[in-house]
Amino acid sequence: MTVKWNTFMAIALCAPAWDQPAVAQATPEAIVDVRIENFVNYDYDYLDYTKFATIPTMTTPLPMRTFGRHLGLADIVAVNGKPAMGTCVYFSRMLTLRPDAGPGQAIADVTRAMLDDFSCEFLQPDGTPVGTIMGYGFTHGSPPPGAPRAVTSFDYTIIGGTGAFLGARGQMGYAGPVPGRVASVYEDTANRRVLGGTSRRFILHLIPMSRPEVVMSSDTAALFHADFSVVTQQNPARAGEVLFARATGLGPVRAPIDPGEPFPADPIAVVNSPVEATVNGGPAEVINQVGWPGTRDVYRIDFRVPEGTGAGLATLRLTAAWIPGPQVQFPVR
Repeated sequence: MTVKWNTFMAIALCAPAWDQPAVAQATPEAIVDVRIENFVNYDYDYLDYTKFATIPTMTTPLPMRTFGRHLGLADIVAVNGKPAMGTCVYFSRMLTLRPDAGPGQAIADVTRAMLDDFSCEFLQPDGTPVGTIMGYGFTHGSPPPGAPRAVTSFDYTIIGGTGAFLGARGQMGYAGPVPGRVASVYEDTANRRVLGGTSRRFILHLIPMSRPEVVMSSDTAALFHADFSVVTQQNPARAGEVLFARATGLGPVRAPIDPGEPFPADPIAVVNSPVEATVNGGPAEVINQVGWPGTRDVYRIDFRVPEGTGAGLATLRLTAAWIPGPQVQFPVR
């Protein structure tokens, strides 16, 4: 299905009740499960800059001591169990905080290993940029109070983001073991994937500025049939039918516009982030995800009601940039 400008005009004329999106009542938050591979920490064990990243084979660094530094690199390979791409970069300072500190360790009331800065840039599987999440915090030790149950260690603060994660905040920790291959800063980083590293899984407790939501008018969702008529109890959807929804909170688009400018009509602006739809908890095919021309945060999502969807009230949920929105209901005959 190809979205045309006259399609948008017809919808705008037939559905004025949805001109102003409803205000969300709950603070948006999401738990995002990220898997990384080829994780290598490069220790600054020697300081001859002329030899940095020059040894093509695997190296064994000198043991790191308190006040030592290293830089970690890893590949993002999956988000919420689905393929993704991207890179995580960590800059660490060894602290060795211990209540029972021994020689060369730092006396403290907490048990932590290092203090990290991190930046993780996320891409879709085809390489389309989605956004970056940045943070700061302690490694190892116990997770912070209120962290997702899957988190077993680390205490990172999410301090911001770009792209689909602009203005995000939250916390992050690791799930399960956190092994890491350690190399010398002299090891050639071009060979990181060839020489190999370790796998890790980290959990983001993310509080974004917005989340994807289907526009509502009273208790009715802004869902339309192909003839632009509204989906209602008197005019329900059918299994296998393509519907389109009017939505908000899907983030940046692939169009040369500045922040605050309306979406263009030509070319139609495609949503930059991965967008998913589920009906009754199962996947529904998403056919289009575009910015609504002339608006700044209204989008059109075309999706197919799965074959076999039973008669009655069905639930629809949209997800953008791996952040889920609230469920809405719509009738199916």
